[in-house]
Amino acid sequence: MAARGYLIAELDVFDEAVFYSEYMEKVGSVLESYGARFLVATDRPEVIEGDRKIKRVVLLEFETFERAKEFYFSERYQEVAALRFKSAHTHLCILEGRV
Repeated sequence: MAARGYLIAELDVFDEAVFYSEYMEKVGSVLESYGARFLVATDRPEVIEGDRKIKRVVLLEFETFERAKEFYFSERYQEVAALRFKSAHTHLCILEGRV
């Protein structure tokens, strides 16, 4: 069985109008087409170690690691991601879920 893929994003949204009204409106259908499942989406992460100031965290699950990469690098997502780049500072990584 292939390992699940996970995408984790730490965001600092600086333009809520663009992020919530434009980016979030468009990203949902792209995520759905790649079978992504929201595991976490919170504006209240609690940092218990380190000095990072994290304002928003999103954790998505994909059927496989490869599918997560296909989503991120797809032309369709990259067009939508431009709205995120205009509205939020982000740290983002894709993880392979092996136990």
